[in-house]
Amino acid sequence: MIDVHAHAVLEVSLGAAGAAGPELGVSADGTPFYRVGEYVLRGVRYAGSPFMDVDVRVAAMDEAGIDVQLLSPNPLTYFDRLDTGAAVAFARAHNDALADVVAEYPARLLGAAQLPVQDVAASIIEARRAVRELGLAAVYVDTDPAGRTLDDPELDPLYEALVDLDVPLFVHPSPLGPDGPPADPRLRRFDLDLLFGFARDETLAVAALIFGGVLDRHPGLDVCVSHGGGTAAFVAGRFARAVDKRPWAGAKLRENGFAHYYRRLWFDTHVHDELSLKLLVEHAGTERLVFGTNFAGWDSGAHEGPGLDPEILSANAGRLLRREGRPA
Repeated sequence: MIDVHAHAVLEVSLGAAGAAGPELGVSADGTPFYRVGEYVLRGVRYAGSPFMDVDVRVAAMDEAGIDVQLLSPNPLTYFDRLDTGAAVAFARAHNDALADVVAEYPARLLGAAQLPVQDVAASIIEARRAVRELGLAAVYVDTDPAGRTLDDPELDPLYEALVDLDVPLFVHPSPLGPDGPPADPRLRRFDLDLLFGFARDETLAVAALIFGGVLDRHPGLDVCVSHGGGTAAFVAGRFARAVDKRPWAGAKLRENGFAHYYRRLWFDTHVHDELSLKLLVEHAGTERLVFGTNFAGWDSGAHEGPGLDPEILSANAGRLLRREGRPA
């Protein structure tokens, strides 16, 4: 099996953003925490876990029956609000360190690059370096990189560069806004910034990619959205009706229909529920679904099984990650 949803926390990143951290620590009551700016994630012990110890990770992969894993940036540390110089330095250090981790187990691990998305030109330079010099296999961005929607024309040169590099783009939300979690106080209760906020942002990402014409402008771009694309499968019928009826829908979007573009996106299967997965399959098909676990995270699905035919999911991931013909 190939697992495409596995975040890494790199030792080199600690303190690399100055006052923003990141910082690992333990509260007075013994609760471990991870701080990024004003946001504090409590109860997660990264040190000595698969997040930070590659040998522990590979042993846990063996136990879970995972053959290959794509390691990606921690969504808490996109740092897309830093000034450009600091963001470039952080991305370079992160990608160098991630490439070193991958090199310890080259048959088992792949890496996805972090980019300084607040500067598109700098992001293109770093994407080319990460892929061509470091050998990373993909690029990772937020659902609203540096406050932009994914259909913002400013991002088109980056998408063109990714098509030229022949690497996929992975989209995963962060719970962080400029001053911590979103200001809506309802999302600050019960971890709803994680439980619902992620699904909201993933759905908005799907809408931007389809309604905003990204897939028409960049037909060679492969985009994979985390957690099954949020609630997009649930509202697919409503989105399709809007394409038929609302005046903002362009001629090409209306001619091809919502489903045509929806089935061009890729989604990981980390949705926690058999009925949710069934709905995703009904609307998205199986050709572009890939196995994802949020490996070792609080909601990890590593030991739950893929929910779909493992051979299909691995073959799909092989195509997405340009690994056709290599063992999965």
